[in-house]
Amino acid sequence: MAKRFDSGAGTGVVIVGAGPAGLVLGNLLLAEGIDCVILERRDREAVEGRARAGFLAAHSVRVLTEHGLADGLLAKGRPHGTCLFRSEQGEFTLDYGKLGQREVHTVYPQQELVRDLLAEYLRRGGEIRFGAEAEEISEGRVRIRGAADVTGRYVAGCDGHRGVGRQALTAHGIRTARWDHGVTWLAVLVAAPPSLAAVGYALHDRGFAGHMARTETVTRYYLQCPRGTDPADWDEDRVWTELATRLRTDEFGPLKRGPVLERTVVDLRSDVLDSPGTGRLWLAGDSAGLISPSAAKGANLAVLQAERLAEAFTEALARGDETDLARYASYCLPRVWRAHEFSHWMSGLLHGPSTDDPRARYGRALQYARLDSLRTSRAHQDFFAENYTGI
Repeated sequence: MAKRFDSGAGTGVVIVGAGPAGLVLGNLLLAEGIDCVILERRDREAVEGRARAGFLAAHSVRVLTEHGLADGLLAKGRPHGTCLFRSEQGEFTLDYGKLGQREVHTVYPQQELVRDLLAEYLRRGGEIRFGAEAEEISEGRVRIRGAADVTGRYVAGCDGHRGVGRQALTAHGIRTARWDHGVTWLAVLVAAPPSLAAVGYALHDRGFAGHMARTETVTRYYLQCPRGTDPADWDEDRVWTELATRLRTDEFGPLKRGPVLERTVVDLRSDVLDSPGTGRLWLAGDSAGLISPSAAKGANLAVLQAERLAEAFTEALARGDETDLARYASYCLPRVWRAHEFSHWMSGLLHGPSTDDPRARYGRALQYARLDSLRTSRAHQDFFAENYTGI
């Protein structure tokens, strides 16, 4: 792709971070002839191998398809339009693909998507520097540990909520709104086929348990656990025993077991910056706002922001018009906050109080009342479906 813009000093856009946000952004910029370089602190094997989320909303699939980035997910991804809930009140399945906006998810492991995006970025002639750890960003200049600085007309921070992109922006006085959900998950990846035909959410006095299909041979499970849990304390027997209890296998049938491939602990926290950028530095993905995984919104927000930021950078660099950059925050933030509101609601639905005092008993009763409303109210179901799949 021939360049439509040459900064004359450095590159058009320096992208820090090679996750979904950075790779989608890089691909879209190259498609518009905008020169860019991606800086990634990890090596390629680590980038392509990190198992993360796997639920792509319809908007994300449309964006990736329209820009020629969806060959893998269209070939191997699986449409998914149902979820089920289990509790002491029994089990019910919600066919959300036929409710609300009648949209479904596409299940496609994030590491597979990252491999696809990286391969396409390189095929399009993009430059990526692995092992390039950004230490500081200032006025379009990125300082790299042990290497020469990289300068661009703009810098895109796509390096996560602990990255230097956010650090540089908050140093300019941008404030952060934060919330700790007070919940921790043990995330377990197992070499076993899915045990349920749908995404499974189990409410139990011992804590939440979740079942998420990834591929035909790999399944993700979640177990609510105390804050500060050491994953090493959870051997395979303990994992499977607790999953069986909370997913009520005595009542609904056994799980398909396999070796545990990975155990990690996730503290459910959320935050949003008051603005995702200013001047020459703009953020996308977790850099701009961290969202709890309870509604699988993180990767989908990253795709939405990357598409919008690519359009804004193209207008600024190819035509000298920064209007879209100035509007980037007003476009993204309402959608970000809507996703956070639903994620927060979902967290309240899934996680009840763990004590047995009167206040906790009241809280658990409200939790089950919400679940019963979701089971019986068409209006509630339409609300759930629209927000569960929407961005």
